[in-house]
Amino acid sequence: MSDSRLRASAVGRRSFLRLASLLTCGGYAGSSPNGWADDIGSGPDASVKGLTERLNPTIAAAREVGLGLLKPSASELERGIRLHAESIVFDSYGFSPRAAIDGAAVAKEVEAGASDMEIKDLREEMSMTRCVTDAVQQQEYRDAWRASGVTCVFQNAGEECQDPLVLIKRLARFTFVTDMMRGFVSKASVPSDIEQAKANRQHCLYMTGNGVPLTQQWISVADELRYVRIFYQLGIRMMHLTYQRRNMIGDGSGEPSDGGLSDFGREVIKEMNRIGVIPDCAHSGWKTSLESAKASSKPVVASHTTCAALNPKPHPRSKPDEVIRAICDTGGLVGICCIPQFLLGDGNLIMLLNHIDHIAKNFGVDHVAIGTDVAYSAQNSGEENRKVPAMRKRRDDFRTLWPVDSFRSTPEMTRSLAWTNWPLFTVGLVQRGYTDDHIRKILGGNVMRVASETMQV
Repeated sequence: MSDSRLRASAVGRRSFLRLASLLTCGGYAGSSPNGWADDIGSGPDASVKGLTERLNPTIAAAREVGLGLLKPSASELERGIRLHAESIVFDSYGFSPRAAIDGAAVAKEVEAGASDMEIKDLREEMSMTRCVTDAVQQQEYRDAWRASGVTCVFQNAGEECQDPLVLIKRLARFTFVTDMMRGFVSKASVPSDIEQAKANRQHCLYMTGNGVPLTQQWISVADELRYVRIFYQLGIRMMHLTYQRRNMIGDGSGEPSDGGLSDFGREVIKEMNRIGVIPDCAHSGWKTSLESAKASSKPVVASHTTCAALNPKPHPRSKPDEVIRAICDTGGLVGICCIPQFLLGDGNLIMLLNHIDHIAKNFGVDHVAIGTDVAYSAQNSGEENRKVPAMRKRRDDFRTLWPVDSFRSTPEMTRSLAWTNWPLFTVGLVQRGYTDDHIRKILGGNVMRVASETMQV
């Protein structure tokens, strides 16, 4: 980092650390003090303090990098933080904070001869549920939510596939978390639950599955699709049509050729429209995404993607303007993600804002959101992971294969886009000249609208 950048970063961090005391002088009228009272106090400024005070070293370091890039004025910083604290912030696709695994417990299972699948499941379960069972992990889980100011995450609650038995595992784990921590984080079933969580200064998860659950018996279309309703009844409100690869619905974004949406895929979208599940083409190929939007009678989304038009060699996970237009024409939205490799260019917070600008200016501010696709990980995750013996080398999963590219992320990129930097995303939107109403739409209003229109509530 250059000397000038270091100086700007240091000034930004000092300004941010002073912000809470400056803001409390203004008498911010927050929501009723419930969820954060044990963390940051219960006065009228608790929501603002939650974004700016008692940040752990990992969160503070990410803030420093983001502030160094934005270099906001005091007034921009104050307006952004206040607006963020007041708004419903709805991550259009992402992950709630992740706990560290218990490395010794995993190592014991490895030494006992557990299979690769058993170890994978154990690690995943620990990262998703130790916030319930371990007091230290729970406090950090709460701290990350508080610092982010996020009201709701459209939670990745399904492994990438069509098998109902596999898809149900993550959904069960996050249902367990929300059952056990419902005074802090709850499972939202309808959009009004999210409004209530905000009013109570709490948080919630709105569940999305990373695939359409299919019987895979291929007896009839109706038989294949009967689990869509079952997973809706379990709380799933959005589903990936495809992942990277080709399936019976259409082609994924990793396929070198894109055959588009199948006849069966059209029946899938019709059933999702009927039941009230949002079709998500974030991981679908460009032609599949375009045809999915044209086939749907309700809003379609690309919940976590980027804009192909901003890069001469766009990543396959981005969407060209023709596809974005078709999605917007359904009343849907495009969520811009926080993955440097997909943003390309400088791959940082500035690029995130550039992609948001592209959607807002060319397709309307009603059709853009932020779907981070990143998670906060507990500070001791690395230490715990190092306790686990090295596993045997495995081939790459077919479902995740990508075309090879030369892009390399840097620590500055990923820190600037950290999930706990959500308040700085709002500060950046203030700097770009958006009105408060427009910022509220980008932060969560647009996702709330799509959720309501899909469920017809």
